[in-house]
Amino acid sequence: MDSWSDRDRIPLAQVVSELVKSWFQDALKEAKAGDINMQVLVGQMYCSGYGVPKDVQKGRAWIGKASRSRSSVWKVSDKRPGYNASDSDSDSDELKDDAK
Repeated sequence: MDSWSDRDRIPLAQVVSELVKSWFQDALKEAKAGDINMQVLVGQMYCSGYGVPKDVQKGRAWIGKASRSRSSVWKVSDKRPGYNASDSDSDSDELKDDAK
């Protein structure tokens, strides 16, 4: 006989939802501390409503804050949460501009 009863089980959707909310809170803490990658992530999460109520204005504000240090972050502003602009992408764009 299984030791788990149905009343002890938590639906998977609830577990995932709680983990995503926790991920948002962790990312927000790091974003507030100045981590550019986390600022982008928080912006993406706000823009998509992933782990937090959707708020495009707050999302753009966080991405704007990150862009002050790294303009390439706007390339990923409309991507899914966790999609990052790589340093090599921004460096190669700058090199192309310098070559002109």
